Amino acid sequence: MLLAVARHGSLGAAAREVGITQPAASSRIRSMERQLGMALVDRSPRGSRLTDAGALVTDWARRIVEAAEAFDAGAQALRGRRDSRLRVAASMTIAEYLLPGWLIALRAERPDTAVSLQAGNSAAVAERLFAGDADVGFVEGLAVPDGLDGVVVAHDRLAIVAAPSHPWARRRAPLDPAELAATPLVLRERGSGTRQVLDAALSAHGGLARPLLELASTTAVKAAAVSGAGPAVLSELAIAEELASRRLVAVPVAGVRLRRDLRAVWPAGHRPTGPARDLLSLTRDRPHDRPR
Repeated sequence: MLLAVARHGSLGAAAREVGITQPAASSRIRSMERQLGMALVDRSPRGSRLTDAGALVTDWARRIVEAAEAFDAGAQALRGRRDSRLRVAASMTIAEYLLPGWLIALRAERPDTAVSLQAGNSAAVAERLFAGDADVGFVEGLAVPDGLDGVVVAHDRLAIVAAPSHPWARRRAPLDPAELAATPLVLRERGSGTRQVLDAALSAHGGLARPLLELASTTAVKAAAVSGAGPAVLSELAIAEELASRRLVAVPVAGVRLRRDLRAVWPAGHRPTGPARDLLSLTRDRPHDRPR
């Protein structure tokens, strides 16, 4: 209010600039004068003039306003820089089969945001978040890794699959969990969400046998199974096409829970903001669990 009086030399003009009535403007000035214990404005029929003290206070106020404006401009620039990029880390199945659709939807809402995606196993996703190399992550394990917060965004099931030439593809009775545990399989590496779920599911049945092959990507595991190398454990999200074309056959297994939650995760106490928050909202708007 005081700055407006200094600009116009009139309490009425100052009131019009800030969008209040003249009596309200006069009341604000009097309130400031009471707080400071000095007169700030000389009022006369010819207008309003700052006192010497009023001029000094106005100069201080102008510096504060300029600093606040500079702060606001800087904050907006930082928000713009933050919102111009999004770094995502995701475990392999989510990166290959879910994130493309989510990122296409995000691009429609934020066409100017550049997105980078780092794919790895669930343990690697956690490491990238802890190192500050990702804004949000997606994992497939049994629980939220220590030090992270998270939310379930989808559900998935693991399937035992084999090439049509494998004896398991022709069996009529479901596999026994002990037989599954004792059979060398084509598996993802330790640290992957798929491996964590399978290890937990078979721990009561003797644990997993030494893997036939241990591979670092879902695509590699699937290719090995299709080639006839041996039975494999894969996400249902990854094998729909192969099952439909009969390049792989799903092998039923009894008494083993192979359902898992897919989660978005971030460092504990730092909930995603900006484009990461928008991506999280998009994932939760799109259910991916197929009912049974």
